[in-house]
Amino acid sequence: MLIDTYGRVATDLRVSLTDRCNLRCTYCMPEEGLQWLAKPDLLTDDEIVRLIRIAVTQLGITEVRFTGGEPLLRPGLVGIVERCAALEPRPKMSLTTNGIGLKRTAQALKAAGLDRVNVSLDTLRPDVFKTLTRRDRHHDVLDGMAAAREAGLTPVKVNSVLMPGLNADESPDLLAWAVENDYELRFIEQMPLDAQHGWKRDGMITAGDILASLRTRFTLTEEGQEERGSAPAERWIVDGGPHTVGVIASVTRPFCAACDRTRLTADGQVRTCLFATEETDLRAALRSDGEDGSDETIARIWKQAMWGKKAGSGLDDPSFLQPARPMSAIGG
Repeated sequence: MLIDTYGRVATDLRVSLTDRCNLRCTYCMPEEGLQWLAKPDLLTDDEIVRLIRIAVTQLGITEVRFTGGEPLLRPGLVGIVERCAALEPRPKMSLTTNGIGLKRTAQALKAAGLDRVNVSLDTLRPDVFKTLTRRDRHHDVLDGMAAAREAGLTPVKVNSVLMPGLNADESPDLLAWAVENDYELRFIEQMPLDAQHGWKRDGMITAGDILASLRTRFTLTEEGQEERGSAPAERWIVDGGPHTVGVIASVTRPFCAACDRTRLTADGQVRTCLFATEETDLRAALRSDGEDGSDETIARIWKQAMWGKKAGSGLDDPSFLQPARPMSAIGG
C-alpha cells in the first residue's frame, strides 16, 4: 500500500498526461502561455501504462484520474485508457478536461473503457468565458459536455471557479443549469497554483460566500461526512434531491486528514500533494537498466515518497510558499 506516517492510504492516482493546454485561464497561466516540457522529458505512452500497472497491481491504487494541462491534447490518450482498462484488477478511470475536444472523442473514450469525465466550466456567459480563458470556445465546451453525457461518461461533473468581478454572481444560475441538464456541479475555491503567483487570500470567493449565494435560490441539505468519505467535495442535496452540489474548499476548509491521493506529473515525478514543494523522480528508474529499473524498485521508490507525505497542505500557515510548478504542470 501507499501509506504515510499519519495512516492515510493512497488509493486514488492522478496522472498528468501533458502540461500543454489550449486555453489560457487567467487563474492558471499568462496570456502568452508557458514554456512547455520538452518531448524527451515527457513520459511515453508505454511508461505511463507501466507506472499505472505498478500502482494498480502492487500499490493498491483503485482509481485513476487522467489530467493535464489538457489531457485531450495527448495523442495516445485513447490507447492509454484502453490498455489500463485491461489491467487486473481494473481501476475506475475518469478524466478532467476543459471539454473542448470532447465532442470528437467522447464515444471513443467510452469504448476504450473510460468511466466518466469532469469538465471545467466557470460561466454560462460566452463573453465572460472569453475573458476568463482568453479563447472564444464556450460553445465547444457545452457541445463536449453534451457528447460526454450521450456517450455514457456519467455522471458528468462540472468544476467551476468563481472570480471576483467576473463570474462571482453566477453560482445560482450555474446550479440551475446543472440541475436542468443532469450534470453534477462542484465549485472549487481558487487555489494558489497560478503561474503568475498572483493569488491573494483576501480576494478569493470562499465556500461560505458560495453557499450563501446558492441559498438565495435553493434549499441545501448537507449530506454529511459518512457520504463524503475521502472525497474532496463537501456535498449538499438540492431542494430535497436527487441532485447535489459540491464545494471543494481547499483553502478555507482543508480536508488533508482524509486525503487518499497520489500524483504523477507528465515528466514522471511523484507528488504527494498539490501544494508539495518536493517531488520524487520515477522517470529515471523507468529508464534504467537491470534491477534499478525493475517494477519492484519503482514501487519501493513510490512507497518511500508517500511515507514522507506531510500532515497538510500548509495553506493555513502564514509562511506558506506557493509551489514552483503551476496547476497546469502538476495535474488536477
